Amino acid sequence: MAFATGITVASNYYAQPLLHSITSDLSVSMEHAGIIITIAQFSYALGLLFITPLGDKFERKSLILALMLLSTLGLAISANATSIEMLLVGTAIAGLFSAVAQVLIPFAATIATPASRGRIVGVLMAGLLLGILLARTFAGTVSSFGQWRTVYAVAALIMALVTICLAISLPRFSHKININYWRLIGSIGSLFIQEPILRIRALMGGIAFCLFSLLWTPLAFLLSAEPYHYSDFIIGLFGIAGAAGALASPIVGRLSDKGRGILVTTVGLVALLIAWLPLSFAQSSLCLLILGIVVIDFAVQVTHVSCMNAIYQIRPEARSRMNSGYMVSYFIGGMIGSISSTYLFSLYGWLAIVYAGSGLAILALMIWVGYVKAVNRCQK
Repeated sequence: MAFATGITVASNYYAQPLLHSITSDLSVSMEHAGIIITIAQFSYALGLLFITPLGDKFERKSLILALMLLSTLGLAISANATSIEMLLVGTAIAGLFSAVAQVLIPFAATIATPASRGRIVGVLMAGLLLGILLARTFAGTVSSFGQWRTVYAVAALIMALVTICLAISLPRFSHKININYWRLIGSIGSLFIQEPILRIRALMGGIAFCLFSLLWTPLAFLLSAEPYHYSDFIIGLFGIAGAAGALASPIVGRLSDKGRGILVTTVGLVALLIAWLPLSFAQSSLCLLILGIVVIDFAVQVTHVSCMNAIYQIRPEARSRMNSGYMVSYFIGGMIGSISSTYLFSLYGWLAIVYAGSGLAILALMIWVGYVKAVNRCQK
């Protein structure tokens, strides 16, 4: 399930190390290149809002397999794209149905025992982050043996094989609620109104992923220009540096199981701010750039897993919808980061990315500290 989670979400990130190759081949300007990533994240957010709540209504295994097949179709369309419009259609389809990852995660939380739920969620979240980060390494490596379209063709084949494996291995599970589809979707808004934990965690998660996208979306342009002039393959290898953060997921899960969720989130938010110091030297120091990548990816994963574990502790009967609401906020943050970062980079350069990231990290930390103080006052 962790591997399936990673490979489905990866489909939204194959384009990042290939942006300069895709834009050159399809005649797209740099300032508009971010639309590819933005469409992927926007369609994924739509899938989170309109598809993943179905996990509370329909039998999980059948739903998962159907979504996997549709995501595979999107990758196949991208593999045969001859225009930016066709690529965007394939990206949108793959992104929309890759929301299956967020059906798998609450499914795992549901079938896990309460004592191990945090650890299990951490393992699947490690798979998700590895998928996001190693998608870049995979894309850069495969494109070096072919072209950017080859990446999508191989990814579609892998997705099809994973779907077959899930068909064989997943248990059947149904936890149906007697509610029609539109009331089901509308109840997500009600959960935001009723649950302050969901509201604050969704905000922190969204800001964290916005910072993640601020870094990763324009990184291909930074590394393909002076003084680096790196190829798609080398740019893709930077995903390995970021993948170190995935190692934190099971540890964070275990700490959350022990009631340390607030402390873990605080550590993650502080690290999100610290990461921008070495990243400010990214144009002149490769070592500091790699250090910044490792720290920010670690910080995002720590924040994200602790937030998800917090919302999984409340309202078990609405776990898919709680997850959906949180993840919509999370990827809206990522979408904002992606589309704004390409404009900031093309117009003002790398330091504009650093200033925006640092300011947003400070804002997140201030909001979180205020929330924690309010919680402590209520408990006293």
